[in-house]
Amino acid sequence: MELVLAIAIGVMTSCGVWLILRPRTYQVIVGLSLLSYAVNLFIFGVGGVKANVPPILTGDGTAHLADPVPQALVLTAIVIGFATTALFLVVLLASRGLTGSDHVDGRNEPK
Repeated sequence: MELVLAIAIGVMTSCGVWLILRPRTYQVIVGLSLLSYAVNLFIFGVGGVKANVPPILTGDGTAHLADPVPQALVLTAIVIGFATTALFLVVLLASRGLTGSDHVDGRNEPK
């Protein structure tokens, strides 16, 4: 399970970086979202990946609670990422309306 999570984080990070380097604003926004999701998966993975296990971990007869901090951090990051993406989309639409182009540097593509 950890290998699948690591591969997913790597693929999402590489796709996000590739999209951030693109010249169009919408591609940059999607790349930032992918990087945000990759970081969320990384934080979630740091908390420990366990499948079909209750949150109360019993090992040698003593009960240990699972750490809820990574889950709380990921939930907060999802909400902040959604709000930031909405703000970026509004700025994208305003910039496109003012400049007539959706390039990051504001120039039109050569014809």
